[in-house]
Amino acid sequence: MAPDQAAPTTTQSRFSEWFLRGAERRVLPPPGPLPRPQPEERKHSWWRVMCLTGLDYFSTLGYQPGIAALAAGVLAPLATIVLVLVTLLGALPVYRRVAKESPHGAGSLAMLSKLLSFWQGKLVVLVLLGFAATDFIITMTLSAADATAHINENPFWPDALRGHQVVITLVLLALLGAVFLKGFAEAIGIAVVVVGVYLALNVVVVVDGLIRVAAHPTLTSDWWTALITSHGSPLALIGVAVLVFPKLALGLSGFETGVAVMPHIKGARGDTEERPVGRIRGAHKLLTTAAVTMSVFLITSSIITTVLIPASAFDPGGPANGRALAFLAHQNLGEMFGTAYDISTIFILWFAGASAMAGLLNLVPRYLPRYGMAPNWATAVRPLVVVFTAIAFFITWLFDADVTAQGGAYATGVLVLITSAAIAVTLSSRRRRQHRQTIAFGVISLVFVYTTIDNIIERPDGVKIAGSFIGAMILVSIVSRVRRAFELRFTSVQFDEVGRQLLEDCKGTVVRIIANHPDAGDVEEYRAKLRRIVDEDVLPDVHDVMFAEVTISDPSEFESDLRVRGEIRHGRYRVFAMTSPNVATALAGLLLEIQATTGHRPHIYFEWTEGNPASNFLRYLAFGQGEVAPVTREILREHQPDREKRPHVHVG
Repeated sequence: MAPDQAAPTTTQSRFSEWFLRGAERRVLPPPGPLPRPQPEERKHSWWRVMCLTGLDYFSTLGYQPGIAALAAGVLAPLATIVLVLVTLLGALPVYRRVAKESPHGAGSLAMLSKLLSFWQGKLVVLVLLGFAATDFIITMTLSAADATAHINENPFWPDALRGHQVVITLVLLALLGAVFLKGFAEAIGIAVVVVGVYLALNVVVVVDGLIRVAAHPTLTSDWWTALITSHGSPLALIGVAVLVFPKLALGLSGFETGVAVMPHIKGARGDTEERPVGRIRGAHKLLTTAAVTMSVFLITSSIITTVLIPASAFDPGGPANGRALAFLAHQNLGEMFGTAYDISTIFILWFAGASAMAGLLNLVPRYLPRYGMAPNWATAVRPLVVVFTAIAFFITWLFDADVTAQGGAYATGVLVLITSAAIAVTLSSRRRRQHRQTIAFGVISLVFVYTTIDNIIERPDGVKIAGSFIGAMILVSIVSRVRRAFELRFTSVQFDEVGRQLLEDCKGTVVRIIANHPDAGDVEEYRAKLRRIVDEDVLPDVHDVMFAEVTISDPSEFESDLRVRGEIRHGRYRVFAMTSPNVATALAGLLLEIQATTGHRPHIYFEWTEGNPASNFLRYLAFGQGEVAPVTREILREHQPDREKRPHVHVG
């Protein structure tokens, strides 16, 4: 029975190891210099990486023309022109600047986190992560729902399977999750083929549609008559188009993804991580080419779908709803070509979901675990895949896999991210005293603020979903920050030359540290501190003593490098000086590094902190200081459960 009973445990252990592979485990970094970085992954030409972005950006052609026609009616082409102007004169300049200032794939969130420090910066990041999650999750669900619409409307699809859009969409999402559970390798080569075929087929559909519009002038005249009849003078048309264009904001998607994929771009000779000039130049080409290409498709597809397709076909359940270009492909170019177009569209929409999932898997571990605002398992891919897939299932069920219904939520996520990027670029220009750029980007920010507010008022679903994500993130963040309060939070411990020499001098001896809160820094401060400890007969040898001092930096940070400066003050007092977000973590890191270097367990001496212990613990959580002595001991205990092997902590 014993082997049979052990088998489930072994199977469970193997599953846990597989499921949590990649989860971060905090261990003591080895003493000495940091290890050499691993060789970089292969880089690609900017146009190939653009196809990776295009999975998200270009795939919106599958549903954008239909949503535009439904939202703006006969005004859709003019509203689309306004959208294109906002794209080329607003979003493109903003993200070219983001690419320059955040060239490592962190995007506008990284810019804002740098511009806004302390807890307000973390709160802004949490809010924006909520909207980013809305953007990426709805990309997955909306793309899968639109793929389902193309499947259901294809004439070769069995009638028995029609009308089950929720089930088919859930199957597509489950397949997407399964791919990532197995292990998803970045396949830029596949993206190039998928995007290339999809755009080529769209060129055929659009050119054919434009030829038909040109061959039948009455179609254009009828459209213009309907336009004037509905909205009056040309000036009124322009005004209404400006007011309507926020409903078409889906056409702005893809810019955040464009800067997120920057690390894949091949740089130029002489590029460094600090100044990747070639990578930035390639990103600018990527963003500009993608924006211009998409702008051409948006305008031309809006014209042909509005003029050639009856308005009733765009209604919910109509044959052109969510698939306007596919409708024209079947109607004008035959069922075989239309089926080929459907297959291409289904594949790019499904692959767009993969791109969105990859974006989430890149974004969440980049911020939340590093801020101490997520459990350690959030650094592993597979648990996050399960969480995101479950959320996508819920959103699909909530919106009944309806493409149009999800459009508002998707647009909200897209617009909030673009607005935050515009504001970040404006603040950065202001900080650099670039007055013209500040004014220009400020105007762009106002345009996107207006667009975002209008979209939220018109379609509040996006804010409700983002609010749910934000609320869940804040709750998880608070719980996680408390549960991870006693973790080691340093990624490395590095001594300067004097500090390393002081440490080398202690090899083979027992090091004794007095924790000192830096105040005046004069001789009397150190003499009085030493006298209080020695007078209480705590230290056996007054000459075998060093001081450790921690200056608080940004207490909202969770992880950081621990840099230790060695100093000889007033000719006799040896001091290890550190700057850290957290006093207890810095002291624990110092002690563990001393133990690893000298081979002996060091001793540290504290004085009890005055005040209520509960209040002091809350101060520790929020401001990195407070109940230092017991927290330092608890961190050491968590790291080394064997009390005979961990540093000694004395409190008096």
